[in-house]
Amino acid sequence: MRIATISRALITHPMLSNQHKATRIRIVLLVSALALAASGCARNSATVFDGEEALLLAGRQMTFGARIPGTAAHAEAEEWIAASLEALGWETSVHTVIYRGVELHNLVGKRGASNDGPIVIGAHYDTRPKADRDPVDPEQPVPGANDGASGVAILLELARVLPSDLDGREIWLTFFDGEDSGGLDGWEWSAGAAAFAADLTVTPQAVVILDMVGDVDLQIRREATSDASLLDEIWSIADTLGARAFVQETGVPIMDDHRPFLDRGIPAVDIIDLQYAHWHTTADTLDKISAESLEQVGRVVQAWILSRR
Repeated sequence: MRIATISRALITHPMLSNQHKATRIRIVLLVSALALAASGCARNSATVFDGEEALLLAGRQMTFGARIPGTAAHAEAEEWIAASLEALGWETSVHTVIYRGVELHNLVGKRGASNDGPIVIGAHYDTRPKADRDPVDPEQPVPGANDGASGVAILLELARVLPSDLDGREIWLTFFDGEDSGGLDGWEWSAGAAAFAADLTVTPQAVVILDMVGDVDLQIRREATSDASLLDEIWSIADTLGARAFVQETGVPIMDDHRPFLDRGIPAVDIIDLQYAHWHTTADTLDKISAESLEQVGRVVQAWILSRR
């Protein structure tokens, strides 16, 4: 991702004011809060998002090496993600696109059904080929613990903890390819997500992108181009659950995988902490992310999904 260099008006939608939905959201949040309170003695519950499990999933990705499109490490990561989804009972498919002579694969795990369109929760699984912000080795690849592995880890842990019966919801866990080569060798940012959005045959009701969400000093601001009403929903849940990583201030506009959806009028948000000292450097390693940060984000997203109708 990169910081957007042009201004863009906030894409806003009216806040949902239906009293029944508001009541239901409060009930879901109460249940979520009770689950959090009980989590100390229920760490292995199949319904509770576990940050330690997510950290293990991030570490597993790191064993493949840099996940650069077109490399063996990237192919191994892709196969592992797809196999993980299938093992957890998610209907898994691959959206393929050729970009600048490279075959990109967006992976999708689907569950449930809805007349209102799917809820898309996305993260990119590729990593940057060159650590161009590194003061010592700018030609080396980025390991991608936070910038790549953290978002994927949360999605895979959500795949474990979300119920098999989604009660009228349809969830797509979407692993985007070709996000992080932007500005290198003529590549654009979010190549995989842009192709995916262009090829949609159904319209998602909402898109939530998770990127760089594992920093030990996690501070997620409200990304400036994201849909305002979705931000309000998610940040309200974060406040209720006491997720201090969600900061109540507006951050800078960022070019990331949410933008192709916004450009098509689809409500989308980018949950990201760009104030990460190791961004696009060789120091983006596993020791820079924490289970606590992953857990805060995962539990907020899980509660938000269960609050939606």
